[in-house]
Amino acid sequence: MRIICNEENIVSKELMDTFLEASELCVSKEGMDPSNMEISLTFVDGDSIREINRMYRDVDSVTDVLSFPMIEDFNDIIEGEEILLGDVVINMDKVKEQAEEFGHSLQREAVYLFVHSVCHLLGYDHMEEEDKVEMRAREEEIMKLLELERRQ
Repeated sequence: MRIICNEENIVSKELMDTFLEASELCVSKEGMDPSNMEISLTFVDGDSIREINRMYRDVDSVTDVLSFPMIEDFNDIIEGEEILLGDVVINMDKVKEQAEEFGHSLQREAVYLFVHSVCHLLGYDHMEEEDKVEMRAREEEIMKLLELERRQ
């Protein structure tokens, strides 16, 4: 797995390593080999994510994270070919705000948003309640493996 990020200096090497581990866990749990996959990761502020949200989703609001999957059907993947799963855009203003609101670390919030987005890149969604339950279970499983569970 590779994470392509031009702004790696915005976060610590430790956090980038955790993103890498998280993405590999997400992909492996789906029965796929992460070795030939990559994800594009961008960190932005609230104004920037609002503009991206407006431009690409026609939604004029600030959000915490956006996911732009590149694979429509994983059955069409040819074994051994390089695979760009998609793009993840994380709003660092929201990471700080939500970490404080939920009473956990910046690392935990950033990793959770990243895991949430990688799940979207892998085809998960949360529009229907059944799908939401399935996606949340996968997110919680990955966060537990990373020892970053939500505090009770």
